[in-house]
Amino acid sequence: MARAGCRVLVVERERKFRDRNRGEGMQPWGVAEARELGIERRLVDTCGHVVRWRNIYVGDAVVSRRDMVATNPGALPALDFHHPDMQTELLALAEEAGAVVRRGTTVTSLTPGRLPSLELEDGHRERVSARLVVGADGRTSRVRDWAGLQTRRDSECLVIAGILHGGLHLAEDTIHTVYSHARGQAVLIFPLGGGRFRSYFFYRRQGPARPLAGARHASDFVSACVETGAPAAWFARGEMLGPLAAFEGADRWVAHPCREGIVLIGDAAATSDPCFGTGLSLTLRDVRVLRDHLLAMPDWAAAAHAYAREHDRYYSALRRVVGWLRDLYYERGPEAEAQRARVLPLLEREPERRPDHVGLGPEAPNDEAARRRLFGEDCPC
Repeated sequence: MARAGCRVLVVERERKFRDRNRGEGMQPWGVAEARELGIERRLVDTCGHVVRWRNIYVGDAVVSRRDMVATNPGALPALDFHHPDMQTELLALAEEAGAVVRRGTTVTSLTPGRLPSLELEDGHRERVSARLVVGADGRTSRVRDWAGLQTRRDSECLVIAGILHGGLHLAEDTIHTVYSHARGQAVLIFPLGGGRFRSYFFYRRQGPARPLAGARHASDFVSACVETGAPAAWFARGEMLGPLAAFEGADRWVAHPCREGIVLIGDAAATSDPCFGTGLSLTLRDVRVLRDHLLAMPDWAAAAHAYAREHDRYYSALRRVVGWLRDLYYERGPEAEAQRARVLPLLEREPERRPDHVGLGPEAPNDEAARRRLFGEDCPC
């Protein structure tokens, strides 16, 4: 918006970005959005780590190796990065584009309306008004609450524990996923470049009794990954470079994330199950769609509502696809095991049956015919 000549104020609470377990992997469909937004090259040239391959393991056996460049419509790889490095680069790029950036500033109140206003605090208080306020303040968004937008959520399904590792014995051109279907667990490891990896362990809420948070549980985290099937050799020389933290993975979303001069993007609008790595891509889709409507329509209230309607469509499509995959890969019990015994061999023979949330995201087929095709209900076998 600043590049288009609009006056833009970015209010950033943190003076220095710190490491957290979040947002290191951008799917190819998200890279396509980054390209449309004009930020892909900056990320690749500074903090980005291009990843072409995606391996899926059951135990230590590779059951699928996907060349993402060769198998998605945009012929694009995934793009990984250390989240604080990405934040720093994009904030600098915003300033270069002409936006005013205020660091170490907190929004303490927000009043919706035709001309919404905010109270800012950075040692002194100040009230500012804007034509439009965009809330990008995450899954526990205060902007969402101030706007009076109701949060909906799925029942809790999976818990995600993550840690920043160095020195893992793994290829850095590949995203690695290990499944233990019987346990309802998985390991997902993103290479960030420079010998760094973000390692995630997913498990059911009623899973491991030991808490997987805090440095003292780093060895428990590795043990849980190994129990899931990840080879111990991967971690033999690994070291902990960042915090170990765990959080719940259920979807949270707002229906029609727009009201009275306030619009939500990213996790503030909809938090997609992090186990499927679509959050960053979804955020960039939000940014691109909102930008396009604002630039196309002089009435920004109408533009914001047009964005919200489109957001509802593509987020619902993504949530539907991810829900099917979660049921297939993580559900436990005799019925789930029988379903996997029937469906997984079919998907190995015909991988195109699986909705491509990696390459297509919410544009993957997601109607009832697609669900039946995924679960083999259209197949007499």
